[in-house]
This record gives sequence, C-alpha cells and structure tokens, in this order.
Amino acid sequence: MFAKAFRVRANTNIKGSDRRKLRSEVAAAFPTLSTEQLAELVPNKEELNVIKIHSHKGEAVTVYMNHRNPILFEVEKVLYPTVYTLWLHPDLLPAFATWPPVLQKLAGGADLMLPGVVVPPSGLPQVQRGTLCAVTLLGNRAPVAVGVATMSTEEMLAAGMKGKGFAVLHTHLDHLWEYGDKSSPPTLAPLATDSAAKESAGDEEELQGKEPGSSCSPEPQQHGDIRDLSLKDRDTCAELLGKEELHESRAAEPAEDASSAQAEDSRTPQEQMDALFNQCFFHALKCKVKKSDLPLLTSTFLGSYMVSCCPAGKQLDIKKSSYKKFSKFLQCMQNQRILQVKELSKGVESIVDVDWKHPDIKAFAVPEGFSSASAAQDSRSEDREQVYHAPEIIPLYGVTTKMIPLFQESGHGKGSILSSNEVRNIIINYVKSNELVHETNKNLVKVDAILCDCLLDKSEQDEISHLKWDELLSRCLQRLRPLHQVTFPGQEPVVRKGNMEPIDISIAQRSSNKKVTVIKNLELYGLDPQCVANTLQQKVQASATISPAPGAKDRVQVQIQGNQIHHLAKMLLEEYQLPRKFIQGLEKAPKLGRKK
Repeated sequence: MFAKAFRVRANTNIKGSDRRKLRSEVAAAFPTLSTEQLAELVPNKEELNVIKIHSHKGEAVTVYMNHRNPILFEVEKVLYPTVYTLWLHPDLLPAFATWPPVLQKLAGGADLMLPGVVVPPSGLPQVQRGTLCAVTLLGNRAPVAVGVATMSTEEMLAAGMKGKGFAVLHTHLDHLWEYGDKSSPPTLAPLATDSAAKESAGDEEELQGKEPGSSCSPEPQQHGDIRDLSLKDRDTCAELLGKEELHESRAAEPAEDASSAQAEDSRTPQEQMDALFNQCFFHALKCKVKKSDLPLLTSTFLGSYMVSCCPAGKQLDIKKSSYKKFSKFLQCMQNQRILQVKELSKGVESIVDVDWKHPDIKAFAVPEGFSSASAAQDSRSEDREQVYHAPEIIPLYGVTTKMIPLFQESGHGKGSILSSNEVRNIIINYVKSNELVHETNKNLVKVDAILCDCLLDKSEQDEISHLKWDELLSRCLQRLRPLHQVTFPGQEPVVRKGNMEPIDISIAQRSSNKKVTVIKNLELYGLDPQCVANTLQQKVQASATISPAPGAKDRVQVQIQGNQIHHLAKMLLEEYQLPRKFIQGLEKAPKLGRKK
C-alpha cells in the first residue's frame, strides 16, 4: 500500500473528545493493550496529529502521528498498527517469521508467499483468514511488516505451504515508515519457546546429517530442511515470493546434488542474480576485505572486491536483481547489522565498519575453486599492493531495425552484435555477391535499393547513385547502434551500450581565483577514485578530495588543487598504461615557460 509515494491532503491536531474516541477504538481493535499502554499510544496532552493521505492507488488513508512517528493508519474504518507501534508492543499481533532478504521485496510492494514463511518445529501461530498479522525476520522478534492472512493456518498447511499467505499492507523501509524518524528495528531476542525450537531444529539437523535416509513428517519438517541448505541457497529460499518450493525434502529426494541443480534451474533470473550478489557479498567480506581497508568506498567494494569473487561465466548486474540499486542492497545488509555504511563526504558512501563475527559471515562457505586462491591471497594481502592493469576496450555495433535488410543475408537480425571487422566483411560480401562494384572504377559501389534505404537520407536518394568504399563503410557504422566491450584481466567481458566514455580532465575556477583539476569517469576503467586522489596528493603535495559527479549516478569525481594535468598524464599514460584516445583534456596542461 505504501510501496510508492503518497499524497498528503490534510494535517490537523486531534482535540480532546476525538482523542478519547480514538483511544476507545484502539482498545476495541487491540484488546491486549493495557490502560497504561493505551495512554502511552494515544496521550491526553502530548502532540497527536491526524493526516489524510491518498496512496498511489488512490485509496483514502488516515494516519495518526505521535512524536512525529506514524503509530496507526486507518483504511475503510479499520485500524492497523505501524511498525513503530509494533516495535514498542511486539506481541500485539500473531507473528510469522521470514528470511531477512525477503524484506526488500515486501517493501517494494510484494505480498508474502507461503514458501517464504519459516515454519518452526513448534508450529505456526493459529490464525483465521482475514486475521491481522505481523511479519518478523528470523532471529529477531521485532516486526518488520503488517499484513492480513489470506487463509487460515489449517489451510496453509493443507496447501503444502504454497501460494499467497499474507496481503502485506505496510513494511519497514516503505514510504509510511519514511514519513517517521526512519529508525531501524530494535533487536528483540526470540522467546524461550523459539530458542528451544531452534535448538530442536539443530538436533534434527545433526540427526539428518547422520541418517540421510531417515524419514520425516511431510509438512513442518519439509520447511525445516531450509536450515540444511547452504547460505547461498538459503538466501534464494528467502526470496521465493510467488514461486513454489525449490525442491522436496532431503529425505524424500536422496539425490541431493540433482535436487540442488533442479532448484537452481527453477529460479527466475532475478532470484539467481539476488543469490549471486549475496554469495559475492559474503565471499568478499570473509576473504577479501581487511579491517585496514576501512573506510572503503561502496563503489570500490563492488567493482574491486565483489566482482573478483564472481564465479567464472557469471557477472554481477544490480539492475537485474530485485534491489535495482547497490545502495539498497547495502541498506538491506546494514539492517541485518552485518556492516555499517556512512556518507563520509556529500553524496559519497563508504563502508566504515563490518561485523566479522556476524553469524552469516561466519557460516558462509567459500565456493569450490576459490578456497586455495583466497587463502593464498589472505596470506600475502598485508604486504601486497594491487597492480592496476588497463582493461581491453573493443568498439562494437548493434544491428538496428532500419539496417536489418542489409544484414539479413549474412544471418544477422535486430540486436546482433558485431565488431567493425565483421561489419566490414559483411558489407564487402554483400557488394560482391550482388555485383555492385562499378565496372570501370573499382573504388565506387553502386547504390541498390537496399543500400539506398539503409544508408541514404531521403534528400540524398535521388542524387547519389554511387558511394566510395570508405564512405559506404563509415555510413554503415554510423547507422548501427554503438556498443563497446570492456574486459578486465581475469574477468568475463562486459558489453555496454553507447561509446566508451573517456576519462575527462578539466580545469575549474574556484573561489579566490584558484584553479583545480577535476577528473571524472575513473570508475569505468576500473580505477578507484580514492586511490587516485591519494596517489596524486602524495605526488604533488596538494589537497585532493572526491565528490559526486554532476549528472552521473553512482559516480564520483576527483578534485585536486592547481593545474596538475602534467602529473596526471604521466600517471595515466605511463604508470597505468591507458591509451591516449581514452583520456580527454590532456591538451589543457599548462605550457612550460622558458627559463631566462
């Protein structure tokens, strides 16, 4: 309901008689609240406001505010508590637990599906269809969502824990939560029964490990098997919103490897990308990041640490995940208290602290093929500095709709990606196979109907009958979609849209007529802006800072006092071995004056 921004219609203070009426309505809706708790929730004298809003779907919602936090919201004359209220009264509603990665999807507007519900050995709370329920994260009793059960507990179990379980109305991280002070959920230890259940689950896990062929009950035990999965598969299970269970229980399916492979195939591309980000995240924290690396730019953590943990044949793409932005992924991890991210300079986020004793980091198992390399790296990481190797950059071209007739003879259609040499060969073969070379002048090519439609503007079609070879090829490349392939050493090639942006160097004027050198787009070439700033600062003994790059999301720029293009050129061209064609602005270097 509040996954998207809402529109505020009115904001008024609640008077005495209206407060008493509200208090009685809250007492009727939540009879477990004591008189003292009611007085705290709906106070007599403290500021209490009511806000009328419209959700993004047009629903009229009344929100009650106490201490600048939304405490209740009312839809169609039904009162619902917010997460701020549930954090003060965590046992107000029957609670169902889910995996931490699910929260991000719930906050994005998804409902909670039953495969994402953790079934404890002690059983689920007994609820009826339409019962208002809270959703918690495994290991913390503080609710993170409010929803309505779409079926009773008996119906959930009868359905094999498949289908939609709860229609989610409000969550931590949604826009209603953002209307308050944006505080994080408190850490509330599970009740004694929950702890006992966890121990019982651990004992069952050991027994199952010793007796893989032993039988188990069909319902709760099947979901208890989620605890037997690796961290990677556990995160995947957590994100199953709208999907069926990944596989049958280990007891029912002895061939564990086969069922695991089947589970991998059954995941959507988005779920696979989420699992890949989780795997690379924990791998990087466990094996790559050292305490001395902190604070660490979030962009560097992704580009240098997580990418190096990506398995061969795969690549990280945050746009293909459910998070869409790396900052949201890190926020989810911060909410689980795995790490802490701060904005050390305006618009530039850094990882400032990591809890290496966190259970998820300690439980993570390094994938096969990485163990020896990671151990070798850890043994010498203290004394070794990373050596930069420039990426290989190849311009590519995509076939557009207008150019299909020219390329279809060679078996290429819309979206086909070709190198310049491949385009050249296709054009040459087309010209020769259609006998379009001029009879007397071999440097000219006849323009047939297809070449006319593909390469000539309407104003040119009646005037041009022949084209020179170089003009023919240049016109063809101009009408194809520009792309480029970037390959960093030891990594899979990545194809990006558009032309490769050069490293941009410019001179700007600041206060008191002082000049500064500004460097942009370093991240595109695998360079850490913070490292470049530190190196330049040491070389020229001038102040260097980083700040958000204007007009470019998730990028920063380096700014150093004075015109330092000479030093910068030497570093980029000689030390980093970057081609000059990918550096823009070297001509702005100060001219060296003659000594008199």
